[in-house]
Amino acid sequence: MDEIIENAKIHFGNLVKDQLERVERMKKAGDWVDYTTKKPIIIGLVGGDGIGPFITKHAQAVLEFLLKEEIENGRVELRVIEGLTIENRAKVMKAIPDDVLVEIKKCHVLLKGPTTTPRKGDKWPNIESANVTIRRELDLFANVRPVKVPEKNIDWMFFRENTEGAYVLGSKGINITDDLAFDFKVITSQGAERIIRLAFDYAKKNNINKVTVVTKANVVKATDGKFLALAEEVAKDYPEVEWDDWYIDIMTAKLVDPARQSQFRVFVAPNLYGDIITDEAAQIQGGVGTAGSANIGKQYSMFEAIHGSAPRMVEEGRAQYADPSSIIKAAALLMNHIGFAEKAKKLEMALDICATLEKKLTITGRDNGATGEEFAKYIMDTLTDPQLEKHFKEYSK
Repeated sequence: MDEIIENAKIHFGNLVKDQLERVERMKKAGDWVDYTTKKPIIIGLVGGDGIGPFITKHAQAVLEFLLKEEIENGRVELRVIEGLTIENRAKVMKAIPDDVLVEIKKCHVLLKGPTTTPRKGDKWPNIESANVTIRRELDLFANVRPVKVPEKNIDWMFFRENTEGAYVLGSKGINITDDLAFDFKVITSQGAERIIRLAFDYAKKNNINKVTVVTKANVVKATDGKFLALAEEVAKDYPEVEWDDWYIDIMTAKLVDPARQSQFRVFVAPNLYGDIITDEAAQIQGGVGTAGSANIGKQYSMFEAIHGSAPRMVEEGRAQYADPSSIIKAAALLMNHIGFAEKAKKLEMALDICATLEKKLTITGRDNGATGEEFAKYIMDTLTDPQLEKHFKEYSK
């Protein structure tokens, strides 16, 4: 037993050392990137796995359509990055092959399709999630997801911490014996403070008078307790913004409570809890296929579909019918982030018209519905309507 305990101490000690080094890197982080000084702004297009390359291709077509002038005059460059497939990752036993990571870091922002994360019982080796690794490598600490359901008066913005919490050491737990396993959760002052401040900043700049902090601090007292305590300190710098806190279990219930839904506006949460409530919120909006996601850091940012890679659709020959709405919505978030707010707004309006209001085409995921290519063309046709804003207002009544 003594040897078992000593081995566990060594394992844990190495993890502590790595995390202390990460804290020092966060302390030395530089300023936010200024996209107005970048020419070209390099947008990396990463297809990923399964249906990822199919839907990413459609989002690329929409970006090429909307940013045609900027691409032609050299202001924007679209760069396709191959190789972030589960086959390649398994071959080199890395979450991101080295050559792919080099190409990713040459870009300023990424538009990324879903990637497969191996799980127990499947045919792939136990390599780390590509998403988790990209977020860590590029220090994409803020996962930002909007959810709107006008008919329910829902207008939510989620700020999910992306680089620590329950996921940062997700593949570095330890089986002490056949009977005992440990995983680890990490919260740092630097990591928690910056995501909480980003949420309060957003609320203040957008004249939103409500931030909700989600933890389980009554039970997970050290890490979640730190997150909640830091929220209380940060809130003092924003006296014009009200805030409250909820525990994750009751929060999941209140998100589907019609009497409560419209009372929430901005959420901020550690990684795992943010993952749970953003998927729940996307389902309320119409399903995870309808939601895009932004992963924001000071030097890099990544925008992606929030659903999985759906390998079964590929195996069954249905990939061309996959819904590209999520990654096209992510493309709108990307354009807004790099300074093309008006084009992003028009794309969001076109998506609302095509997906929820007008619905001339329906995506079913099968051959009884539209293909992703047809749906992308429908969006681009809608974008050419000179009466787009009037059209949108009419359908919004």
